[in-house]
Amino acid sequence: MKITEPRINDYIMKIMPDRDDVLKEMETYAARHDFPIIGPMVGRFLRQLVIITGAKRILELGSGYGYSAYWFAGGMSNGGKIICTDRSEDNARRGLEYMKRGGFAGRVEYQIGDAIEAAKKQSGQFDIILIDIDKKEYPLAFDLAIPLLKRGGILVTDNVLWSGRILHRKVAPVGQAVLEFNRRLFTSKEIFSAIIPIRDGLGIAIKM
Repeated sequence: MKITEPRINDYIMKIMPDRDDVLKEMETYAARHDFPIIGPMVGRFLRQLVIITGAKRILELGSGYGYSAYWFAGGMSNGGKIICTDRSEDNARRGLEYMKRGGFAGRVEYQIGDAIEAAKKQSGQFDIILIDIDKKEYPLAFDLAIPLLKRGGILVTDNVLWSGRILHRKVAPVGQAVLEFNRRLFTSKEIFSAIIPIRDGLGIAIKM
């Protein structure tokens, strides 16, 4: 299922300004290697969130080679820090090189390994947390992320509509995890949430 009418997506893509050369290269790499990224429409939204909130500390649970972090970093002022998590050292090396070329090297730190385990080791509070990991781990990621958010902090979660598969009569275990995550998103009294139906569905929650 296409979450948004493809012609609307095409229209938005046409009127958006061109991305810089680094982002274009990252998008080309994703297309060639079938690597999932959030894409420029969501990317611009993430940068807006940083600009609006003045975020200084961001945690990404699932970073790949840094596409979403690059968008976040572009909205940050000096002194901001993004903690990226990924299992792959190659992705981390590639991501840090992209950040360096974009002028954001000092704003990004990669922690290699499992994102859930990385979340358990974090201390302090974050302005923004992004969840974009194995969907089976979404409910656990939710439970770990909320205490790490500061009051007024924002939780951003990709793929909460799971290409429409959450509507299937028989939902696979991965879809069940997404459904459970969405249930928590709207029943937790600690946050105020919404789902934005762009790309594959973006969950947005503000900690109260």
